[in-house]
Amino acid sequence: MHPTAEIEPGAVLGEGTRVWHQGHVRRDAVVGADCNLGKNVFVDAGVVIGDQVRIQNNVSVYHGVELGDGVFVGPSAVFTNDLRPRAGSADWRVGRTVVRTGASIGANATIVCGVEIGEHAMVGAGSVVTRDVPAYQLVYGNPARGHGWVCACGQVVSRESHRPDEEKPHCEDCR
Repeated sequence: MHPTAEIEPGAVLGEGTRVWHQGHVRRDAVVGADCNLGKNVFVDAGVVIGDQVRIQNNVSVYHGVELGDGVFVGPSAVFTNDLRPRAGSADWRVGRTVVRTGASIGANATIVCGVEIGEHAMVGAGSVVTRDVPAYQLVYGNPARGHGWVCACGQVVSRESHRPDEEKPHCEDCR
């Protein structure tokens, strides 16, 4: 842990996990093994993060978010957790957001709460995700829309709108 990182009592960090400058992990957060939390990463209370997750600088992972194993979150990506935010509202309801194993979220993307990003899906930089993203789909734009399908390695395997016939699309190198 960097000397400026704050790990609250009750937070659980797996073996080999690193927290960089000004990182903050709140109580009751669970961060898996071999994760890397970049500079100024905030992990809120109750968040669950899997193993081998990479979260780049200036990302806040708010209550209600769950990141699966091997997820990548690019710099300054944003997770929301309230669909109807109002200052001082007593009716605040946390929206659940799930990012499945191996998915990647590009820099400055915004993930609106209540969505699920499927296994090995890829969200392009600067995208605004407002609905679920199927496994292996490539999405980008505002709002994010499907623009193809990717292999688990991240290589684009199809630019078609319909999912390839394979259960898990794969590139020539990964066959």
